[in-house]
Amino acid sequence: MRNHVRLLRQDRGMTQQALADALAVSRQTVHSIESGKYDPSLPLAFKIAKVLQRSIEQVFEPED
Repeated sequence: MRNHVRLLRQDRGMTQQALADALAVSRQTVHSIESGKYDPSLPLAFKIAKVLQRSIEQVFEPED
């Protein structure tokens, strides 16, 4: 699954740590999601979308 977490986070002026704090996960988890090494659970994906104020479809998309 591809994601736009890094770009959307940066657009909001958030650091990885700030996003991690808002999600109650580690900064390493945010890094792993942004780099595509880890696909978040569905509840975490929805939480990411909510924090970034985007729909889940704007944050995550299936790979072709």
